[in-house]
Amino acid sequence: MARNSADRQSRGAVIAREEKPDRQSRAHSTSEKGVAESLSFDQFEAITFDCYGTLIDWESGLLGALRPVLRRHGQNLSDSQILKVYGELEPEAQTPYRRYREVLAEVVHGFGKRLGFTVALREAESLAKSMREWQPFPDTVAALEKLKTRFKLGIISNVDDDLFAAAARHLKIRFDQVITAEQAKAYKPSLAPFQLALQRFGISAERVLHAGQSVYHDVLPAKSLGLATVLVYRRGFGATRPALGLPDLQVPDLHALAELALESTASR
Repeated sequence: MARNSADRQSRGAVIAREEKPDRQSRAHSTSEKGVAESLSFDQFEAITFDCYGTLIDWESGLLGALRPVLRRHGQNLSDSQILKVYGELEPEAQTPYRRYREVLAEVVHGFGKRLGFTVALREAESLAKSMREWQPFPDTVAALEKLKTRFKLGIISNVDDDLFAAAARHLKIRFDQVITAEQAKAYKPSLAPFQLALQRFGISAERVLHAGQSVYHDVLPAKSLGLATVLVYRRGFGATRPALGLPDLQVPDLHALAELALESTASR
């Protein structure tokens, strides 16, 4: 069933604002059922996911890797300060395209430049190396296993192939398609990774639902191509660039998405 963007925007989805996450979370929890009922999961053949921040606990991984570097140089920033600086530095390092491990090294150097210390080579490389051990959120694997019984599943991630391969062993399931920035030679919010995903799946945009934790990286570009979107609002937008956008659905975690999706399809 095709829908235009105006239809989707009128279906009760909340505006995603970085500034007031608590109010948004409460607002969504009171209307989640109604929004889910207006979003027919029957129309979707595939669900694509952002990986880091949506499936993998990105913020804990970032903080665990960056704190030792900063403290070694006498910098005691709060978690929110670290994530804010990261969110400013990462997009700058992604253009023009370079591999993600190089982006992360540049981000670490960026912290040094901003805070007045020199970054050693091993420190610059430490962030990318730490990614291999970043863990999924507690609900991720079970939710993916449930969704896999009904939908084709894909990944659209701002990462290198080998870094995602390391993360995939924690996610347990086999994805039908995996699209990385390395393959697309571009980082979200570029449309290129989404276009490549649609090409690989071989289905129309109206048959694909995209789920991610960032309005800037996920909701806005996916909607511009005609995909329906789910904002997985776990903790806010910590390490991502602020943006305004209307997802078709907002959920607090992947468990909620799986429950809604399977309940919706089972009832029809």
